Amino acid sequence: MATTSSMFLYSLTIQPPTAITQAILGQFAGTKEQQIVTASGSRLTIHRPDPTQGNIKTIHSHDVFGVIRTLAAFRLAGSTKDYIIIGSDSGRITIVEYVPAKNKFNRIHLETFGKSGVRRVIPGQFLAVDPKGRACLIASVEKNKLVYVLNRNAQAELTISSPLEAHRPQTLVFALTALDAGYDNPVFAALEVDYTESDQDPTGKAFEEIEKQLVYYELDLGLNHVVRKWADPVDRTANMLFQVPGGSDGPSGVLVCAEDNITYRHSNQDAFRVPIPRRRGVTENPERKRIITAGVMHKMRGAFFFLLQTEDGDLFKVTIDMVEDDNGEPTGEVRRLKIKYFDTVPIATSLCILKSGFLFVAAENGNHHFYQFEKLGDDDEEIEFDSDSYPADPTEPYAAAYFYARPAENISLVQSIDSLNPMLDCKVLNLTDGDAPQIYSICGNGARSTFRTLKHGLEVSEIVESELPSVPTAVWTTKKTQNDQYDAYIILSFSNGTLVLSIGETVEEVTDTGFLSSAATLAVQQVGEDALIQVHPRGIRHIQAGGRVNEWPAPTHRTIVAATTNERQVAIALSSGEIVYFEMDTDGSLAEYDEKREMTGTVTCLSLGDVPEGRMRSQFLAVGCDDSTVRILSLDPDSCLESKSVQALSAAPSALSIMSMIDTTSGGSTLYLHIGLYNGLYLRTVLDEITGELSDTRLRFLGTRQVKLSKVSVKGQASVLALSSRPWLGYSDLQTKAFMLTPLDYAALEWGWNFSSEQCLEGMVGIQEQNLRIFTIEKLDNNLLQQSIPLQYTPRHFVRHPENSLFYVIEAENNVLSPATQKKLLDETPAVNGDGVQLPSAEFGYPRGTGHWASCIEVVDPIEKKEIISKIELEENEAAVSIAAVSFSSQDDETFLVVGTGKDMVVSPRSFSGGFIHVYRFQEGGKELEFIHKTKVEEPPMALLGFQGRLLAGIGSDLRIYDLGMRQLLRKCQAEVVPNLIIGLQTQGSRIIVSDVQESVFYVVYKFQENKLIPFVDDVIARWTTATTMVDYESVAGGDKFGNLWLVRCPQKASEEADEEGSGAHLIHERQYLQGAPNRLALLSHFYAQDIPVAIQKASLVAGGKDVMFWAGFQGTLGILVPFEDRADVDFFQNLEMHMRSEDAPLAGRDHLIYRSYYVPVKGAIDGDLCERYAYLPMEKKQMIAGELELEVREVEHKIAVSFPKLFESMRTRCAY
Repeated sequence: MATTSSMFLYSLTIQPPTAITQAILGQFAGTKEQQIVTASGSRLTIHRPDPTQGNIKTIHSHDVFGVIRTLAAFRLAGSTKDYIIIGSDSGRITIVEYVPAKNKFNRIHLETFGKSGVRRVIPGQFLAVDPKGRACLIASVEKNKLVYVLNRNAQAELTISSPLEAHRPQTLVFALTALDAGYDNPVFAALEVDYTESDQDPTGKAFEEIEKQLVYYELDLGLNHVVRKWADPVDRTANMLFQVPGGSDGPSGVLVCAEDNITYRHSNQDAFRVPIPRRRGVTENPERKRIITAGVMHKMRGAFFFLLQTEDGDLFKVTIDMVEDDNGEPTGEVRRLKIKYFDTVPIATSLCILKSGFLFVAAENGNHHFYQFEKLGDDDEEIEFDSDSYPADPTEPYAAAYFYARPAENISLVQSIDSLNPMLDCKVLNLTDGDAPQIYSICGNGARSTFRTLKHGLEVSEIVESELPSVPTAVWTTKKTQNDQYDAYIILSFSNGTLVLSIGETVEEVTDTGFLSSAATLAVQQVGEDALIQVHPRGIRHIQAGGRVNEWPAPTHRTIVAATTNERQVAIALSSGEIVYFEMDTDGSLAEYDEKREMTGTVTCLSLGDVPEGRMRSQFLAVGCDDSTVRILSLDPDSCLESKSVQALSAAPSALSIMSMIDTTSGGSTLYLHIGLYNGLYLRTVLDEITGELSDTRLRFLGTRQVKLSKVSVKGQASVLALSSRPWLGYSDLQTKAFMLTPLDYAALEWGWNFSSEQCLEGMVGIQEQNLRIFTIEKLDNNLLQQSIPLQYTPRHFVRHPENSLFYVIEAENNVLSPATQKKLLDETPAVNGDGVQLPSAEFGYPRGTGHWASCIEVVDPIEKKEIISKIELEENEAAVSIAAVSFSSQDDETFLVVGTGKDMVVSPRSFSGGFIHVYRFQEGGKELEFIHKTKVEEPPMALLGFQGRLLAGIGSDLRIYDLGMRQLLRKCQAEVVPNLIIGLQTQGSRIIVSDVQESVFYVVYKFQENKLIPFVDDVIARWTTATTMVDYESVAGGDKFGNLWLVRCPQKASEEADEEGSGAHLIHERQYLQGAPNRLALLSHFYAQDIPVAIQKASLVAGGKDVMFWAGFQGTLGILVPFEDRADVDFFQNLEMHMRSEDAPLAGRDHLIYRSYYVPVKGAIDGDLCERYAYLPMEKKQMIAGELELEVREVEHKIAVSFPKLFESMRTRCAY
């Protein structure tokens, strides 16, 4: 990395991409249950479907720091475990296994065969595995194919042979699959086109006559080489192959899927062809042919079937009938091919059928779906088409087949898995006036589009909310005896009394428990075998099993102000500052220790840890005083109440909790002291179990109210509930075991405690004003909560109302019929036999129509109503392309909504019949829009922005300034500032940053006196810009369509010259430099992120956090770039990154530095995702790296989490989630 950069950014992923490019099924854990492995960008993730719950849980995710191009599962003969083969951009074939004991992926083999990168002639695009696990073929788009023989050695370890070549020059591959040949030699089938003749024929005649062929490649295991065994021409539109079971299960061969038909082919069988049925309906085009885009084959005992999906989302069930012998047994010869409509699901990239009767749909866009099979569609009324009625020759014509789509009957949806893919735009705003901002995004495609609100927090399920007679101050739960599984009582403390509720079928008040009801309660505890303790301001009540009560009264003129208990110990603090300590005797009575200790200030809080297993007592007592200190006192009988250590704080402590929690550094558990302060800060510090020393303090700001702490249990692990202006949960991350502190998506609570009953094993009980609430936390693996509002069409851009919390979304859908056209068709055509039935578009999509656009503007209220509150449909084949809220000086600074549209647009090659700029006035506080007028322009305006009380519009390569007139917009100024097409505008003062579609950004200055727009700086690299933002007056951060993030800065001298008074004439006549602007931008930072940035914004994501660059990617990625403030930190992270590259080399064999420098060498950026993998390393490697860095392991982890030694907060938690 060039260390000369004056700026360094730390790149972190908040949410990995949610788009699944491929999903495979297998028994990767080596047990009978199946798992699903998915590829999302550079992430390999394994999921566990739970048939009993009907859902899917993510077990482990691993960033391979490379492009995963293809995946395949294979199993060696006789084995019970599936391995994963990865075809990536590393130029290597990778074999990986999942190790369930360690919950990680382990690389077994890495074989290099070519250059890195995604190239036409380097294998990695296609991958097929022999069903018996004996060989795999990895192929490139053109020319090269390599076959690897897979076997096991004497130690039963997997081995891989040298590659066997099956190259064929000037041949393009369209699809590849392995044949099921039983235990005969492995055979692979490919769809190929030889373009030798068409390459040499300038007339184009050879191209017209070219044939697509189905080719079989056979691996001769005896001779150890690959031969091209058989080739036969197929339909020229063929695009996919599916393996047909062979051996004893079926006839072998392949299904060849082409446009409008599916053919069964095999070298020793006749061909059989069926059509792909088309939808029937008034709004459907009867001539439109479908293709198969995804599919899956499923084997059952003695039978098999295919589910194939068209680009409409319709699933068709394809079966094969075989010729039977005299005994009714199938002979392996095919009689006919049959196809029938099954159901409709979202368009998928992969389909997986589980043995437990579930279907997983990895959706191409929108949420992924998990369905359960209700039936297999054998006995329904659907028309079945078979090959007897259709010719097998691909050149012969045939009559089209039609069907009626209907709501799902054979499968039912059991889980929808959130996915932001594709994300089109994103903004970070705080509209709820909470501690932290929310993320608002527009996602999805077609009728499955959504407006989503993302919030940092854990999901809470409320079980009970009940109003109380008055406002309580605290709540506890307790068991009756030591061996009880569930809590028996809820104890509520009020300012002047105590209320006891019993927990059973119902919760009701009880009075005969022995608790003192006339005073407030300070602590409740079940002690010994069957006794209870209640601490109140006047003393301690020891309630024994028979109802006998022993009372310890507080000394005269003094009251108890704080108390803490565990099952064997009680400690109290008196108003005089004295600490009194009690321990349980062997006979079950409370014994007071003679030693008392007087503290210097008033005691505000106390904490005893739990008694460790096999011990008599907890060793330490933590005491917080109003002089802003916490002291650790020993409870050892030889040195009772002696001070062991002290920690000074920034404010008086309001709560303390000593707890043992899982620790990544030691691999076991560590004793921590959690501290809450009156100023809203939370601290976590390590408490040495032997010496009582406090060390390694971490700090986090939780809110504006004092912090209260309580120990709770979530998913079987000890956690801490911290309450301030909102509730937080401190727990160990399920994968890294690192400590996480996440807010709960719940009302602010005054007090919380653990709760366990038959109905709710791991719950919490809390007080919110006058209400008692019981709730649980179901998931700890997802800390970004989503709320969705459905949109009508694919969203393009959105803006916020200048004052109110409303958004205006422009949506446009290409090649679908607009509502007006649909209505016209329905009115004109008489409906016959259900042709007029309109199916819900969210499931079945919109009727297609080439060249048609459907577009609208929707007003979204995500805060109060959480729905669309009004909508304007655009007519006459116009589609909205840009939007801005602009305040016009000529209209007394009133803000108008301005929308740019294009008419009769064709996306590629780009064409249109014109463009318009519509102006709308906000009515009813923005809830309604009133159309004012529209102005015709030459091209669709791809970028709009308010600028100095006027409208700035990018129309083609021209930049224009408009003012608002009575009948239309009035052009005030115009200049051609970019070579191609303006797609984005940003402004500060009189400076305008103009984004060109393929030539990066241009800095333009507007000179008011001359009324001229003058470009004065441009870039040295042609960047295909997708998103930009001004970081400061001189600097711009942006992203491009190849997945890069970059930061460029204007030279100081050029910037100052442009802003000088009267410099307009000088700038206009300044000499161009190399056919561009007079000056060039300097590149400060460059980083390859592998997702196309669609939005980038300077924002602060957490309460009190610093500004970071937040970016959102097309596949649903959310990430941040954090600027470093200290050169020492940069050096530390550069060294750590260097060690991580060698000690934790990427799983798929890609070189990390080259990966992050895909198009331009990485500069001024550190990969936080790689640094965070330090937590996953084995202890020896952690210690080795820490030794090289001359630090302890805990210090390295602390720095990765903390990054800056001056602050005790983590890099991730200070800036993000």
